Amino acid sequence: MRETSFIQQNKDKWRQFEQIMESPRKDPDKLNDLFVQITDDLSYSRTFYPNRSVRVYLNGLAQRIFFSIYKNRRSRANRLFTFWSDELPQLIYEARGEFRMAFLIFLLACLIGGVSSAMDEQFANVILGDAYVDMTLENIESGDPMAVYKEKGAFGMTLGIAMNNLFVAFLTFVMGAFFTLGTMAILIRNGIMLGAFQWFFIERGLFWDSFLTIWIHGTLEISAIIIAGAAGLTLGKGLAFPGTYTRGQAFQQSARRGIQIMIGIVPIIILAGIFEGFLTRHTETPDVVRGAFILACLAFVLTYFVWYPRYKARRGFAAPTRETRIPPSREQRIDVYSIKNAGELFSEVFVFYKKRLGAITLAVLGTTALYTLVAFLTGTGNPSERFYFPSDFFGTAGELGQFFYNPKVPLLPLANVLVMSILAYFAFYNLLRVEGSSRSSWQQHLYGFLKVAVAMAALELVLWTNDWYTPFLLLGLIAVPLVWGFAALREGANAVTAFGRALGLIGQSYGKALGLFLILMTVGYLFFALVDSALGWFYLDLITWVVHLSEAAMAELSAVVLTFVSIFILHLIYVMLFIGGGLLYYTLREAREAPALMDRIGQIRLRRNIKGLEQE
Repeated sequence: MRETSFIQQNKDKWRQFEQIMESPRKDPDKLNDLFVQITDDLSYSRTFYPNRSVRVYLNGLAQRIFFSIYKNRRSRANRLFTFWSDELPQLIYEARGEFRMAFLIFLLACLIGGVSSAMDEQFANVILGDAYVDMTLENIESGDPMAVYKEKGAFGMTLGIAMNNLFVAFLTFVMGAFFTLGTMAILIRNGIMLGAFQWFFIERGLFWDSFLTIWIHGTLEISAIIIAGAAGLTLGKGLAFPGTYTRGQAFQQSARRGIQIMIGIVPIIILAGIFEGFLTRHTETPDVVRGAFILACLAFVLTYFVWYPRYKARRGFAAPTRETRIPPSREQRIDVYSIKNAGELFSEVFVFYKKRLGAITLAVLGTTALYTLVAFLTGTGNPSERFYFPSDFFGTAGELGQFFYNPKVPLLPLANVLVMSILAYFAFYNLLRVEGSSRSSWQQHLYGFLKVAVAMAALELVLWTNDWYTPFLLLGLIAVPLVWGFAALREGANAVTAFGRALGLIGQSYGKALGLFLILMTVGYLFFALVDSALGWFYLDLITWVVHLSEAAMAELSAVVLTFVSIFILHLIYVMLFIGGGLLYYTLREAREAPALMDRIGQIRLRRNIKGLEQE
């Protein structure tokens, strides 16, 4: 097309665009269409008229449109400001129901803690611990009831308290993933502790001294816990009440909102830690000053988290809450007829887990109960002498070897082989159902289970070494017994033949097997460390509040409860590894023998078309 024809064809459109650009109020949708069309014309002119004035004209017009669209784009600093001034208050207002619920739960729990302490003088010992109560009584007798806040240096105390409070707030939020029940339980637990703690000083005539000391930092700290509870309820609401979304989609939306609320309280938690480390220790400060400081903190919390969101709502928020872009809901299928890398296999493990979560949970509960019975009904010594559970974070994760080999429970290796065989057969059988080739008769089930048990016995031999090198040995060899067991079950081969088959498959792509199980074992270890450390001791505390036993009896009960929780989590990880082994078998088999490809080739027929008709 000649340049004059190109200009003649488009000049009316360009003139209209110039008029829109000069208008004081621009429609963003029209600007977007304008930008697309002008850039198309500019691209055309650059190709056919690179040295003509029409290219310069269109380039200038495109720049004007671009700057008009993006000149109001917020900078990072402005984005941070609008988060605190607009986005967070809007999220708080929209989650006002969850905020009220969290506050009422916490308040009710405080009243329960206070009333229980008033009715039972030993209640504070149960909730706060004998060591803390005894230490506080000694401080009261020495004339300094709040001496606990002066024992460490200000900076070290601030750092430790801030980290602990961040962990508690994060745990309160994350536990909302248990359909909000976990968050409610933590709010109740902390509320009861606060009520018992405060009554402990009231009944000794120290209410005013304790109030002016504790609430210097407690105003922000307790507020942050309640807000974290509201974030956790927001998180769990998507799972409990998905509405028109799927649970997964609703969870994505609620998780984003909850995380944003959690981000908003991080500075408050850190500030509360600074107050506790540097200010709370100065109990000699005049009461008027301390009281005024507490009121100022309370005024800030009420203003920003209660009044300001309502004020913004009355005036109208600048923009609706930005929602997470959710892809259309589609069925996630496991394809056992293609070659996949380690990352794709890892993703399919959790697709399978999601589809069979209910059945997996029931199977794991059964094997956990079986393991626990063997662990405590056989062997020697009291339950508390058989397993060791450090109270520090990641403590139990560092003592995993005791669950595989324990001198006090000689039958433990056999129990491990049995429960691993049950879970491996369960995982493998369900994978075969995905393929459509599962067995049905009880003789076939029994024979298949025995072949899987041989492979699991080999895996137990690796775990039985129980030394510093065991994790590395396990990582290097774990693919062999898992592929071995699945190959024996799927192909109907005997244990010896299936072992050779597994070595042949893994030998051709050992790096892929190593990569997959490195990912799975790392994720499994972190999951065990987080969930076991957090949940095990949390639920143990709840049991000690409800069940009143002697110290010796409570130690034995604690050993049983912690063992059950740890083994339950460990068996969930077993299933994840077994699924990974089965899926790895399909990929290695396809890479080596290409059965699916050969099947598709076999279905191809030589055809030729003659006047629209097909002929062999």
